Amino acid sequence: MRRIGSVTMAVSCLAIALATAYALFSKRNSSVATAEPAAEMTASLGRPDIVVGASGLPLPRFVSLKADKVNVRRGPASEHQVAWVFQRRGLPVEIVAEFENWRRIRDNDGEEGWVYQSMLAGKRTALVAPWRRGDAIPMYSAAGLEGGLIAKVGSGVVAEIESCSGTWCQVAVGNYKGWIEQTMLWGVYPNEKVND
Repeated sequence: MRRIGSVTMAVSCLAIALATAYALFSKRNSSVATAEPAAEMTASLGRPDIVVGASGLPLPRFVSLKADKVNVRRGPASEHQVAWVFQRRGLPVEIVAEFENWRRIRDNDGEEGWVYQSMLAGKRTALVAPWRRGDAIPMYSAAGLEGGLIAKVGSGVVAEIESCSGTWCQVAVGNYKGWIEQTMLWGVYPNEKVND
């Protein structure tokens, strides 16, 4: 009798597992229709290798930190150890994977870890040429070298992205607004077009 009970329990568990798998499969297939805007977004990046994550948004993609203090964990749960802490609101990071409400992010140094999604914002920002420490990058009044020089922006400064043409980005840094070459920004992909 005990053996029959355990077989019945096993069959019930299997049925629940199959029903759950079917529901997830159906949900994933029904989300294909909602993934079309994401497909349009990925097309604007000029990168066909981009996939759509579980959120319906493209992977990878750039976002920014929403808070002044953001814990980055070794795994996608609050039980995982904190690997490091960001202490700079608005810093751009790249989402490279998603798991439930957690996002695996990469910073400009290539370090990766997991952040809870509510700590991230869709607002686009960029670091000005963090690979050129100590340099100042020119900001122009128009997209192109013929635009007048407005300012020189220090390497590593966070700029708010207003729009990008694929070669130039209109940005705001403090009280200055102007155009910086897209290749001088970390937080936007090469050839990506961004419209505010």
